[in-house]
Amino acid sequence: MQCTFVYNPDGSHDPRRRLSWIGTSLQDVRRLPAVVRRAIGFELDAVQRGMDPADWKPMPAVGLGVREVRIHVAGEHRVLYLARLRDAVHVLHVFEKKTRRTAGKDLALGRVRYRQVLQRHLDRKDQA
Repeated sequence: MQCTFVYNPDGSHDPRRRLSWIGTSLQDVRRLPAVVRRAIGFELDAVQRGMDPADWKPMPAVGLGVREVRIHVAGEHRVLYLARLRDAVHVLHVFEKKTRRTAGKDLALGRVRYRQVLQRHLDRKDQA
């Protein structure tokens, strides 16, 4: 396995990028059972280090570069994230999946938070 170091804006030697929890995504994770939280943490750690999660798929319906991590522990759970920007791994939405198809409300919330992240990113670029 090849490990590559990822850009760290704070200049630290830790190869992990920071996590940016958008909206209520952190509170949503905290409400989940410990075994699910552990699995999500393991997968997000891989993403922070520049690797792919064990089970993921692209989610262009949410936004360009958005991916969905699939967690198959204590039911079906999903994490929508954006790792395309250099500053952080942005966790857009965390939810439990009840049906085969992703609910429209979960996709809509992911889109709203995706636009928030892009707007913040553009605002920071304008200030620099």
